Amino acid sequence: MTAGDVGILIVRLAIGLTFAAHGAQKVLGWWGGPGFAGWTAGIARMGLRPAPLWAAISAGVELFGGLLLALGFLTPIASALLVAQSTYIIVRVHLPRGFWISGGGIEFALQLLAGSLLVVASGPGAIAIDPALGIDLGSWWRAGSLVVAIVGALVAMAIARPRPQAQTPTSSPSS
Repeated sequence: MTAGDVGILIVRLAIGLTFAAHGAQKVLGWWGGPGFAGWTAGIARMGLRPAPLWAAISAGVELFGGLLLALGFLTPIASALLVAQSTYIIVRVHLPRGFWISGGGIEFALQLLAGSLLVVASGPGAIAIDPALGIDLGSWWRAGSLVVAIVGALVAMAIARPRPQAQTPTSSPSS
């Protein structure tokens, strides 16, 4: 174990548990979160259709991806999913609001993206479940998962772009 392994552990725990906590807010309503019904309604207000699907994907990636990252288990997959989630959120939600978090900007989400990218690039470190189980997917797997994450985020942006809700035709009174 090296100082670098301890550093990667700290990053994995900070980033992974932050994502997991946000996911728990969305799924379980913990820590003042909206719960799944509230999160689904929020996704619908953003114009993403079908809202239940995108709510489940986003909350699941945060909750389970964050836990996997914190544990250092299936690390390239977990960190790549979190890179995709962060990329999508930055571009779709925060970028139009500028940099500073006080205005809803990218500041915080960018830190989560940077931490996730660090783990994609470095691997889980020695203090993780992956090396304890002999899982070493190597740098090619990490690079491939990063490419898949970015492509996945771009595809999600294309297919999950906000769409207005279908209007129900109304009948007008005839004279």
